[in-house]
Amino acid sequence: MEFMAPTITCAEILKEAVSDPSNGNHIASAMELYIMGLQKQLCEALAAIDGSQFKTDKWERPNNGGGGVTCVLQDGNVFEKAGVGVSVVHGTLSKNAIQQMKSRGKELFGDSVEFRALGISSVIHPKSPHVPTMHFNYRFFEIPEGDSKLWWFGGGSDLTPTYLHEGDATHFHTTLKAACDTHSAEYYPKFKKWCDEYFYIKHREESRGVGGIFFDDLDYIPINDAFSFVKSCGNAVIPSYIPLIKQHMDEKYTEEELEWKLLRRGRYVEFNLVLDRGTKFGLHTENARIESILMSLPLNARWEYMNEPGEREKVLLEVLKNPREWC
Repeated sequence: MEFMAPTITCAEILKEAVSDPSNGNHIASAMELYIMGLQKQLCEALAAIDGSQFKTDKWERPNNGGGGVTCVLQDGNVFEKAGVGVSVVHGTLSKNAIQQMKSRGKELFGDSVEFRALGISSVIHPKSPHVPTMHFNYRFFEIPEGDSKLWWFGGGSDLTPTYLHEGDATHFHTTLKAACDTHSAEYYPKFKKWCDEYFYIKHREESRGVGGIFFDDLDYIPINDAFSFVKSCGNAVIPSYIPLIKQHMDEKYTEEELEWKLLRRGRYVEFNLVLDRGTKFGLHTENARIESILMSLPLNARWEYMNEPGEREKVLLEVLKNPREWC
């Protein structure tokens, strides 16, 4: 079905399909309500800019394994593809997923591990090569273990421009730093470095974009503090990105600039399919919903043999090969 974003009521859509707030799991229920609200706010903001409709796709996993809502706007006036997905799922981890977690140092025992995962993920691919792509993801994961639970938060937000506008990168990073500094002055430099290292395309020897913040396995502070930090990061998404769209969306561009955008989209695809841990985990999850997992991919991309970038394009490449401090 289709909807104009101001009418979206994700809480109603998910009320029967996803989870039972009476289960006593306060953080999981609070996280669920928070990510549904953030999805609504972002969809409203993007639809107001584009003037087009989102498609809302409610989905459920087999065997009462939870579900989610994926909202996608394609071929709009401003956005080539804008996706905002919420998932609240539970079930049994596959052997491949267990091995991936063990490789990160998680002590999981046996070949059958129950899990619960809640998250919001979004990728915005604008039409204009002057408006950067933005991605964010915030998630909560827990595994029952006896009378207790293993739990952790993860996520981050990063910016991927086609052409470097230094003011955009500065604004984006400054907004994220302010959100981090509310909780600890150590968070931004630590998670900014982690982001630079994570979103690095090894086979290209360049970063995917100009970075942001990224963290995983956040379980070493009290759970309420971790949740509060994640909410601050999520609340920074709209103020960090929407001003950049409005600033550049009406700027004129050339066919050559569009071709360069498609080449950069190709790099985005390469990272997501080859290196992204979240994509690989999703593909290895039993009864995975492929449409939602691959929502992050652009509608169009290009791979050109031995492309020789121009001088303006080299400005971006220099930053991608040598990440900067933006604030």
